[in-house]
Amino acid sequence: MPVGTTTALGFESKLWATADALRNNMDAAEYKHVVLGLIFLKYISDAFEAKHAELEAQRADGADPEDADEYRAASIFWVPKEARWDHLKANAPQPKIGTYVDDAMSAIERDNPSLKGVLPKDYGRPGLDKQRLGQLINLVSDIGLGSPADRAKDVLGRVYEYFLSMFASAEGKKGGQFYTPSWVVRVLVEALAPYKGRVYDPCCGSGGMFVSSEKFIEAHSGKVGDISIYGQESNYTTWRLAKMNLAIRGIDAQIAHGDTFHNDRHPDLKADYVLANPPFNDSDWRGELLKEDKRWVYGVPPAGNANFAWVQHFIYHLAPTGLAGFVLANGSMSSNQSGEGEIRQKMIEADIVDCMVALPGQLFYSTQIPVCLWFLTRNKKNGRFRGRRGETLFIDARKMGTLTDRVHRELTDEDIARIAGTYHAWRGDKGAGEYVDVPGFCKAAKLEEIQKHGYVLTPGRYVGAEAVEDDGEPFEEKMRRLTATLASQFEEGARLDAAIRDNLANLGYPLMKGDLP
Repeated sequence: MPVGTTTALGFESKLWATADALRNNMDAAEYKHVVLGLIFLKYISDAFEAKHAELEAQRADGADPEDADEYRAASIFWVPKEARWDHLKANAPQPKIGTYVDDAMSAIERDNPSLKGVLPKDYGRPGLDKQRLGQLINLVSDIGLGSPADRAKDVLGRVYEYFLSMFASAEGKKGGQFYTPSWVVRVLVEALAPYKGRVYDPCCGSGGMFVSSEKFIEAHSGKVGDISIYGQESNYTTWRLAKMNLAIRGIDAQIAHGDTFHNDRHPDLKADYVLANPPFNDSDWRGELLKEDKRWVYGVPPAGNANFAWVQHFIYHLAPTGLAGFVLANGSMSSNQSGEGEIRQKMIEADIVDCMVALPGQLFYSTQIPVCLWFLTRNKKNGRFRGRRGETLFIDARKMGTLTDRVHRELTDEDIARIAGTYHAWRGDKGAGEYVDVPGFCKAAKLEEIQKHGYVLTPGRYVGAEAVEDDGEPFEEKMRRLTATLASQFEEGARLDAAIRDNLANLGYPLMKGDLP
C-alpha cells in the first residue's frame, strides 16, 4: 500500500455510513469525540488483551497477566478491569452505559499518566442517546476482526485515520483546521524523506504529519525508532486528538499543548525536519506583543498576518543541516504588504529557499483557495545532497489532481511521485535520476532570475509555457486552413445577424441603425 494512503479496507466506508447514521442530530464536531474515543478505547483494549493472553500462556513460567509493569515494559497501555472492552460490550444495552464508558476513560487516565487529560469523558451526559451509544459500541466491537495485535493496530489505526478525514469533511471549514488531507502530507513527507533524526511540527493538528512520517520509514524498510517526534498544538481539543491518533499507532512523541508563538514548549529544539501546515493568513496571532522576538531574523512579521512568523519560527528551529517543508497560502509567494516582500527578499538572498511548489485548488476541507509548498534548507552545500547554491527549483503542479466530487480534489500516487521525484533528482538524491527542466512544469532558476522577477516565488513565472506537441502540419498550410475556417465563421455570423433582423422586423420590432454593432 502506498505511504499515507487512506484507501479503504473494504469496510471503512460502510462503517462510517453506519456510525454517521447513529449520529442523529448531533453536530459532527461533537460526535467526532464520541466515535474516536471509542475507537481509541477499542484499540488499547485489543492490544492489552493480546498481551494478556500471551502472559496467561506463560503463567507457568512465572508471568503475571495482571501485573501492569509487564504491559508498560512492552509499550502497551495498562487497561484496568472496569475499562476492558468486553466489560463495556456486555453492558452496551444498559441505560448506564454512558457512565460505564466515562469510568473506563477515567480509569485508563489514572493508570497511564501519559494519557492524563487526553480522553473524552462525557458519555454519561443526558443529551447523548444511550441506545445509540450502545449500538455504536457494538459497531466498534467488529473492528479488528480478531486479528493479531499488530494487524489489529493497523486496522484500527486506518479506521481512525479514515474517520478523522470524514469528520473534517463533514465539519467543512472548521473541521479542516485539525486535519491536513493525506495527499498533501504525503507530498511533503515524500519530498523531505525523513529517514532519521528529529521531526518537528509546531502546529500539528491531529498529528497527521507524524503518522505519515512513520509510514514512510516503514515503507522504505527503515526502523520507526530512527526518528524522534516533537510537536505542539494550541487548540486543547485538537491536542487531545493528536495524542490519541499517535497513541493508537504506538508512536512515541513529545506533543505539547500551548500557543507556539507565545509559549514555545520546545524552545531549544533544533530539528532535522520541520513538517507543518500552519493556519493560513492568521490575523489573530497577537504579533504586536512579539516585535522584539529573536526568531525574526529576516524581519518583523506584520501583526495582521502570521505567515512569515510561522516561516521564521520554522527556520529558527532548524538544525544546521535541517530541511523544512510546509504549506502556505499562495499570497506568501508574492505579497509585498506590511514588509512581507522584504522578509521574503532577505530569505532568498540568504539562499535558504530550496524549492517552491504550486498546488491546485480544492485540496483542503477548510478552504478552496490554491496553496503552495515551501521547502527550505539551512545550507545548500552541506554534503547531504549536491551543492546547489544560488539555485531554487520551481514546480508548477496546478494542473495535477483528480476531482473526487464537485468541490474536492485529490493528488494521485503518480502526481505525488512526480513532484517528489523531480525534487529528489534536482537536489541530487542517490538513484533519483538526472534532472531536466520541463517547460510548464519545472525549472531550476538562478538567484539573478528571481531578482529580475522582484523576488516573487510563484512557479508559473519561471516554468514557462507547456511545450505543445508538433502535429506535423506545415505552418503555411495551417494558417491557410485556419483563416479559411475563420472566414466561413464570419459568413455564418453575418447570415445569423440578417436572420435575426428579419425575424424581429416580422414581429413588428425592426432594428434601427445603431441597435446592433
